[in-house]
Amino acid sequence: MSEQDVVAAVIRRNGAFLVCKRPEHKRHGGLWEFPGGKVENGETLFDAVSRELSEELALATLSVGKRLFSSMESDSGFRVIYLLVEAAGDPKLLEHSELAWLTPASLLQLSLCPSDRAFLEHLISSGLD
Repeated sequence: MSEQDVVAAVIRRNGAFLVCKRPEHKRHGGLWEFPGGKVENGETLFDAVSRELSEELALATLSVGKRLFSSMESDSGFRVIYLLVEAAGDPKLLEHSELAWLTPASLLQLSLCPSDRAFLEHLISSGLD
């Protein structure tokens, strides 16, 4: 199984993070995630984040900051890279079934995708929240 990079945008506004509920028919359907998607051949991480946020949420990416965390999913070969992102606009549901702006403590109550739960636990334990 070959590795495939996946970007996850960590967007924070007023102390809350943007998370989205995955469509039921997709892998991890019905679970919550930080928005993003697969990095296509030849794309930079900025390009991938910009494309995914535009396609899924109609957001414009202003900047992609540091890599906060990465998680290798052994069952899929996906390496999820969590990036601090500044985005403009109000998110619209173009692919996901729901979205929410939540604090890290509130995020702990959600059914998160496994990599997203690992990232959230890292975020809280490292004091980045």
